[in-house]
Amino acid sequence: MKDRVVEEVKKKAIKGKLPCLIAMTIAKELGVSYRTVGKAADRLNVKITNCQLGCF
Repeated sequence: MKDRVVEEVKKKAIKGKLPCLIAMTIAKELGVSYRTVGKAADRLNVKITNCQLGCF
């Protein structure tokens, strides 16, 4: 499952950035936690932007 998360983050990131809303959507669609998506983004050096939660 985590490989799928990494693939989705790669696919949806633009120029090394991924909007928080898209990250949250990935988590919901794949049935994983926001943290799992965040860790995948970290592994790929993708920055989460426009954070809905004020975390990034």
